[in-house]
Amino acid sequence: MPVETDSPERARPEPIQAVPVRHPGRWVAVAVIGVLVAMFVHLLVTNKAFNWSYMVDEMFRPPIIEGLRGTIALLLTAMLIGIVLGLVIAIMRLSENPILRGVAWAYTWFFRAVPRLVLAILFGNLGILWARVEFGLPFDRQIGALFGVDDFEARLFGFSAVEILTGFVAGMLALGLSEAAYMAEIVRAGIQSVDEGQTEAAQALGLRRGHILRRIVLPQAMRVIVPPTGNETIAMLKDTSLVAFVPVSTELFFQLRAVGNRSFQVFPMLVAATVWYLLLTSVLLVGQYYLEKHFSKGVGRSARARTKLRGIAAESGGTTGKAGGA
Repeated sequence: MPVETDSPERARPEPIQAVPVRHPGRWVAVAVIGVLVAMFVHLLVTNKAFNWSYMVDEMFRPPIIEGLRGTIALLLTAMLIGIVLGLVIAIMRLSENPILRGVAWAYTWFFRAVPRLVLAILFGNLGILWARVEFGLPFDRQIGALFGVDDFEARLFGFSAVEILTGFVAGMLALGLSEAAYMAEIVRAGIQSVDEGQTEAAQALGLRRGHILRRIVLPQAMRVIVPPTGNETIAMLKDTSLVAFVPVSTELFFQLRAVGNRSFQVFPMLVAATVWYLLLTSVLLVGQYYLEKHFSKGVGRSARARTKLRGIAAESGGTTGKAGGA
């Protein structure tokens, strides 16, 4: 016969008195930041040196818009040269041929070492080296002299260096060739971030090296390549102002500075340049966001799936976790 024992009823614990953690430092920081913001807004509104009405009236004039078009054209062409040539140099750096690796290393070493302003001015004065640029048989006159033929020329066509090496072309080449050295390192890092097993599996299926690079390696490497490429594009937008020293007249900063010097309103035009670059950078940031979102599709799904599976396993007592582990 069961024996009943009287067990004392367990007393319920008292409710916890939760006291939120106080952060007085945060409120002090907010107050300081609020005062600084108010001072900055007061400066913008009350200081007559900004001359907002004059700035807004001048920054949309036809010469400024023409300079804006020139800046955008310079940005697109320089980045196109940089990306395409950088991809080629990155592949050369990863080649098994030591000569290709050496040439690619020397290229990146030179163009990463020389400042872009120096390159822009240097390319702007290339006409000093050549009066004409001609295409044909190399060393034609030397070959003719070797065989006793005076004034032997085997040149197909040519043009004056002054006509072709304009300020815009010189700035485009300087920025594009310099950018190619940086893009080569970015692309190389992106390619090396892809697991080598991907390449080995593709080679086992009989795919060629170029096909593997285009269809398997590069699409996966784009997730790593796109963010720094976006940063390089924004940096290139700012570096287009360097060609004003070549000089390139069809450029945004050149036109804004010219208006400021002509009207003795230098500071408002500098503020206008700041506003224009902020607007262009904002557009580039939006484009970078959507590119990153596109090339990041599918990334992180496995981690979310494992987390969800662990939650189901915890609710069902661990059976799902065992099945998933098996």
